[in-house]
Amino acid sequence: MEVTMEVKIIGFHQDESGDWVADLACGHTQHVRHRPPWEMRLWVTTPAGRQEHIGRGVVCKKCPEDK
Repeated sequence: MEVTMEVKIIGFHQDESGDWVADLACGHTQHVRHRPPWEMRLWVTTPAGRQEHIGRGVVCKKCPEDK
């Protein structure tokens, strides 16, 4: 049984390749790329789009590994 944990996005930064990364309330980070047609996240390409997603919940892929 897979355990998932939803946490809030508290900010964003770009990695060394210029890809956007969400900073999560749990202390982990998660890439939020817009690479059509596989990853459709047009909102991440604008400051307003990223701002609208601060406070939204996402499933942290790393939290279950910490358990």
